Amino acid sequence: MTDTGLPARRAALAIVSGVLRRRRALDSQLEDLKTLAPRDAGFARALASQTLRHMGLLDAVLREFMEKPLQPHKAGAAHEILLLGVCELLILKVAPHAAVDAANQLAAKDSKAVHFKPLINAVLRRTSREGEGLLAKLDTARLCTPDWLWTRWTAQFGDATARAIAEAHLREAPVDIVTKPGDAPDSEALFGNVRRLTAEGRIEELLGFADGHWWVQDAAAALPALLLGDVTGKKVIDLCAAPGGKTMQLAARGAEVIAVEIDATRADRIRENLARTKLHAEIVQSDARDYDGTAPLVLIDAPCTATGTIRRHPDLPWIKGAADVTVSAAAAYEILEAGAAMVEPGGTLVFAVCSLEREEGEEQIAAFLDSHPEFARTPVTADELFGHAEWITPEGDLRTLPCHMSDKGGMDGFYVARLRRS
Repeated sequence: MTDTGLPARRAALAIVSGVLRRRRALDSQLEDLKTLAPRDAGFARALASQTLRHMGLLDAVLREFMEKPLQPHKAGAAHEILLLGVCELLILKVAPHAAVDAANQLAAKDSKAVHFKPLINAVLRRTSREGEGLLAKLDTARLCTPDWLWTRWTAQFGDATARAIAEAHLREAPVDIVTKPGDAPDSEALFGNVRRLTAEGRIEELLGFADGHWWVQDAAAALPALLLGDVTGKKVIDLCAAPGGKTMQLAARGAEVIAVEIDATRADRIRENLARTKLHAEIVQSDARDYDGTAPLVLIDAPCTATGTIRRHPDLPWIKGAADVTVSAAAAYEILEAGAAMVEPGGTLVFAVCSLEREEGEEQIAAFLDSHPEFARTPVTADELFGHAEWITPEGDLRTLPCHMSDKGGMDGFYVARLRRS
């Protein structure tokens, strides 16, 4: 085999190893692909993300075709090389000779994995012969969902919905946009001014992007800002504001927005987005817990484990665990308390998380209302959600799931509660 495609595979191997060995987020490693040719960068990204998306399934195939698991301290990157090879064969449908030869070349460059080349070769050749038949017998959705998430979701949503969520995660998320008046690329209307892209190509090169006529924002992420109602001429504090989608939504609807963001780089990204879309908001770089302003309307997009965004971040199930839910929930509750103190009498607080976990959503609000009698829930209505009554919880909050709108490609999982201060 020549070196064709090998740089892409080396990059994918580095990304997958970074996720599995060092819990480095996938997105944080994608910058490394800029040194590759565009075609290699695209293949590396696809190979790494699909390997992570189907991790449990690929592991199950290896367990079936190997007598015993490899020990990383002895085998080096051999396990990751095998995962990539099985992904190429069974998910990406790469020609067997190309996938097997590439895996052997990757192993040859690793001082430990090189000793396992015969095993790698044998396992992948067997996978090319018998893998498709094995796939038909395996429960893909269950295998690709780690136990710590499967247990939680079946307890919270029931077996059927948990499975539907897991199946939604097997598909790459489409790209949604929020539009202003002006040119927009080919897209399908979802609700309001939220559309789903059907155009292909780099986002920055699509019709209307450079002119600021639209921005990328998942359909579910566009809902919390809408629950503030008519914001024209009203002051709104947007806490944890980056990357700025909600800030732009509010500014486009005529609000006087104060966007609070702790991270300097992410705050700069909000400024860039506002400049491109020709919208205005005041940017305050601060920890949300330290900001001391007040407003009649406060929106909190709280930090969380983001398990509602696994379609976009297939590394998430493998770099986080149940302990992260506890940590995130504690930080988010502090921000909820701080945000509540900013709400002026008679004002409205909207609290949102892109998490499927009760501790980060429903239980936060239950605990908050128990200790804050000056706040009461303002139930969400189907009319506000463009007729989607299935997104409303029995308590009157908003809960979207990755399996919602499945006929159109799904949406992120969000929990949103709207509270009013007496």
